[in-house]
Amino acid sequence: MSEPTDEFSFLPEQAADLGVAGALPRGERVDLTLGDGRNLSALRYSPDGADAPPAVTFLHGAGLNAHTWDTTILALGLPALAVDLPGHGDSSWRDDAAYVARVLAPDVAAAMDAWTTGPQLLVGQSLGGLTAAAVAASRPDLVDRVVIVDITPGIDPNGGAAQLRQFFAGPTDWATRDEMVERALAFGLGGSRRAAERGVFHNSRRRADGRFEWKHHFAHLAAAAAADPDVAEAAAARGDALSAVLGESGWQDLAEVTAPITFIRGDHGYVTDADAALFHERVPGAVMEVIASGHNVQEERPGELGRRLRELAGKH
Repeated sequence: MSEPTDEFSFLPEQAADLGVAGALPRGERVDLTLGDGRNLSALRYSPDGADAPPAVTFLHGAGLNAHTWDTTILALGLPALAVDLPGHGDSSWRDDAAYVARVLAPDVAAAMDAWTTGPQLLVGQSLGGLTAAAVAASRPDLVDRVVIVDITPGIDPNGGAAQLRQFFAGPTDWATRDEMVERALAFGLGGSRRAAERGVFHNSRRRADGRFEWKHHFAHLAAAAAADPDVAEAAAARGDALSAVLGESGWQDLAEVTAPITFIRGDHGYVTDADAALFHERVPGAVMEVIASGHNVQEERPGELGRRLRELAGKH
């Protein structure tokens, strides 16, 4: 596939596909050095080039990056911040590989302290949704509404998410990005070929030896576990224990959120009807909505999601 000139080069074709007319938002990458020396990276979008503070902050899911929100942000039409969670995109990997909501929340709060002014509409999908709840619970001053997309603390890890683990456990390096695109399409990921090409470009990097690798840490962790049965067994045991503990802490975070909560799920995403019913039982004040989509609603139905988020941000 042809290499774009910069990371925002895809925006014109995404806007055309979406039917969004007019000037494109100005996109810029911003970086923050955290207290322990790690880098936290994000994308800031300003409609019409205006230097306005973000009104909406976005958190992506496991194995993705901030660019997953590009088309949704085009439909949104508001100043926005999209964060590369630790271990993803251009943000540093964690030495402890602790990519769980309560550990990630302080880093997200630091990003919002640095790059936003005033309470935000905080939107998170999958891992980002659980992290958004943890941020809203611990830093209510940063959040005026939370939108959680296709995730619950009690989701079955052996459901749709198991496909992602299999995908991550593949090779960690490739001769070309086209090979990475083919693997994504073989797993039913990425949507159209062109969308998969965009996703692979944003989610991979060329190493010094000329080969390409996934940017996110999960692929390297999954591949190591797949290559060593002892590592895999230990990881599985850890995962079973963590699922129980983190599931309950996720429900606790949601119970402590004082901002309004909107829960959006795909009608054929990872959240089952039983998962949704449990969410409604545990978080009775949440507004529940369904979109005709799979798990990555922001990529499959970006126009519909962006317009709904604009409404939730109080802009019509």
